[in-house]
Amino acid sequence: MSGVLYGVGLGPGDPELMTLRAHRLIAGAQVVAYPSLAGGESFARSIAAGAIPAGAREIVMDVPMTTERAPAQAAYDAGAAEIAGELAAGRDVVCLCEGDPFFYGSFMYIFARLSGRFEVEVVPGVTSITTCAARAGMPLAARNERLTVLPGPLPEAELRARIEGAESVAIMKVGRHLEKLRGVIGDLGLAERAVYIERASLPDEVVCPLSEAPGTAPYFSMILLMKGADPWL
Repeated sequence: MSGVLYGVGLGPGDPELMTLRAHRLIAGAQVVAYPSLAGGESFARSIAAGAIPAGAREIVMDVPMTTERAPAQAAYDAGAAEIAGELAAGRDVVCLCEGDPFFYGSFMYIFARLSGRFEVEVVPGVTSITTCAARAGMPLAARNERLTVLPGPLPEAELRARIEGAESVAIMKVGRHLEKLRGVIGDLGLAERAVYIERASLPDEVVCPLSEAPGTAPYFSMILLMKGADPWL
């Protein structure tokens, strides 16, 4: 029989925010797979490091961080082929994914390649959005309020239109788009309603008003924007 592929969400970074199921699967794994920045370390592995067994085989998928899709797709192709070899040999594989596997998660690319051939189980994880809201002390939505999630790389005009039509907004993947986002939000007169969070739950976490955000932002950063009155009061 073929092995089972587990796509395991690790949460936003603090190992204590892994679920019990995620920790149990990692601790019992024979084979662990995870993405890493090409030539660099793996954030996913750093979260799970304390649970990975000493004798587990590790499959590293070196994914280039480029705007072109082809290099990353090639990396996932290679990783999926290596994982498929282990599954075909009857060994389960635990694939690590920071955050939640199906919420902007890297595991979805492996899932797309292997779910039609092997049994796959997805283990959800704590999302960056809920973590950032908790760390900022900002409830995301109440009653009939709508939450809009936007990726930072969207064009300026689209960001402006979507923010104008939203109630609560979470902007992800801020990174090199920080100044663009700061400008859009400022032009809309909403800067005082926006909070900037980077590396939520990690020791070097930053939580501050958007107006006090640093000049540059890492990839793992977010802006939360609450436009209306507090609906939970």
